[in-house]
Amino acid sequence: MTLTEKILARAAGKSHVTAGENIWVQADVLMTHDVCGPGTIGVFKREFGPQAKVWDRERVVIIPDHYIFTADSKSNRNVDILRDFVREQDLPYFYDVIDDPAGSWKFDPSKGLLQRQYGSNYAGVCHTALPQKGHTRPGEILFGTDSHTCMAGAFNQFATGIGNTDAGFVLGAGRLLIKVPETMHFRVEGRLQPGVMAKDVILHVIGEIGFDGATYRALQFDGPGVASLSMDDRMTIANMAIEAGGKNAIFEFDARTAEYVEARTRLNGTKSTYEPVLADRDQKFLYELVVNLDQLEPTVACHPDPGQRKKAKELGHIQLDRAYLGSCTGGKTSDFVEFARVLRGRHVKIDTFGVPATPEIVGELQRTRWGNRTIWQILVEAGVQMTENAGCSACLGGPVDTFGRMNTPMKCISATNRNFPGRMGHKESQVFLASPATVAASALAGCITDPREYLN
Repeated sequence: MTLTEKILARAAGKSHVTAGENIWVQADVLMTHDVCGPGTIGVFKREFGPQAKVWDRERVVIIPDHYIFTADSKSNRNVDILRDFVREQDLPYFYDVIDDPAGSWKFDPSKGLLQRQYGSNYAGVCHTALPQKGHTRPGEILFGTDSHTCMAGAFNQFATGIGNTDAGFVLGAGRLLIKVPETMHFRVEGRLQPGVMAKDVILHVIGEIGFDGATYRALQFDGPGVASLSMDDRMTIANMAIEAGGKNAIFEFDARTAEYVEARTRLNGTKSTYEPVLADRDQKFLYELVVNLDQLEPTVACHPDPGQRKKAKELGHIQLDRAYLGSCTGGKTSDFVEFARVLRGRHVKIDTFGVPATPEIVGELQRTRWGNRTIWQILVEAGVQMTENAGCSACLGGPVDTFGRMNTPMKCISATNRNFPGRMGHKESQVFLASPATVAASALAGCITDPREYLN
């Protein structure tokens, strides 16, 4: 069996499953957030009763992160709905934006969009916060009410996004009917060269198979090159499996996985036991592709979908209005470090926005020094508008007062994960997806630029 099949078989209590088979699997964790959480709660109460209790309070994780730092009253209300449900169900894993469990959330626009407006328990973008807070474990099943839940596949986990109806059922029953996906195999070899990042890997893969080339399929990444990829790298790659239509992505388990998971579960006091799945010798794949990291170059996904792949060095004719670094895909500490590597000692030519994915990352950037400057200071001095309000922000548009949102037609190069029309705001805007290094070089030049021009 493939890695995905082995996890699903275990969760179904079976010795063996095959692609296309419909099986009931037990959930290990259900995650929801402020956009889908209220709807999920509504389905749960409608189907299981207004007084019903969730199937396991220790396995439900609720993380407000999407429409948080906005004066939109309905968005603020959604966070209050989550808080009421958490109090009613006595759920321990709620990463609230405020510290008062009986309070009410209201964003204060008079403080501006750059100054911190969250409490001590706020966790930021759900997909980055889940591993940071110790909720991703090898061999487990994670369901989340967000398509990029597949990012947790970096941890040798079956992780996939589901809708409100399915999530409401999982809340009450703790299980879900799943069709076992076929598996596409990506054997990774070599090492990334300077100026090339994990984002270039997944944009290359999507360019090879198309933005619908993995529809309801598992993407399995293994091979000798995986050892050279950090956990941040693996998360970036797994995150965008959905951009090819994938059901999930999954990486093989190794010492790096164990080190990260064990450190985070100890730090947060979450469940520390887990059982990874290892590859069988006789795995059967629908499709196979060798990805040679040595041969990859800085890559850009052009408007209007992630499958429109071109090399950055071929797109210098495209003038830009905006650059954006952030989201679960591009807002990790390592993303900002590579961003700063290109920008250090220089100044951007276009409006450039930086949104760390979690408060923990904000702290790391403000503490970590490069010479006599912190990473945060280097970016601000380069002209980047950096916000302390970690969250999804303009990655998915949001209300008109969202930080970095495009409210008029413009061209933006972004380290986020999706570029369909209207994704980051105005429906006539164009979004070009690229690595943090390529976004930085393009912000300096004012047009799409290969970062190796600055690194050399």
